[in-house]
Amino acid sequence: MRGKLVIGPPKSEASKRTVNLPSAATEVMRHHLTHNMLSDDREELLFKGTKGAPMRSSSFHRAVCWAEAVESAGLPAGFHFHDLRHFGNSLAADAGASTKEMMHRLGQSSMRAALIYQHATQRRDKEIAAGIDKRLAEQMTEDDDDSDDNGSAGALVPVSYSHANRTKANSGGRDIESIGRI
Repeated sequence: MRGKLVIGPPKSEASKRTVNLPSAATEVMRHHLTHNMLSDDREELLFKGTKGAPMRSSSFHRAVCWAEAVESAGLPAGFHFHDLRHFGNSLAADAGASTKEMMHRLGQSSMRAALIYQHATQRRDKEIAAGIDKRLAEQMTEDDDDSDDNGSAGALVPVSYSHANRTKANSGGRDIESIGRI
């Protein structure tokens, strides 16, 4: 921290956590542990410099051949180590992790940091629409199989359509308006 090596507990209680790794990362970690860990000491550093000492930020790029690793991975020039955190957490958000789940994975106690990774994307929007389609199809199949159902278990909401791509529904005396293509 600020040029000084600090070894100690995490910054906050939320930082103390266990997270599951994707299988691709687990395989790489298993290989690393098999070939680089010298003892069964749980306090041994997971990543060390060439002489077994803690890695320092001043020698990290050289020690891990960072520029070569970035190039061989096809990443853009200027890709920083911390960018891996953003990339991994963006993947978690794209995979559908909730804000609370993101907070846990990040080790954050507030929603602010987790929300950074949960940006809307066109691909995710299509996945959401496909999920809605799937649930509607399942519901329609259930309704077809349930011939004695009179519909009283669901809520009926009157909907009127206009030609101006607007729908209006009255629910409990409140008008709800949404814009969409019908």
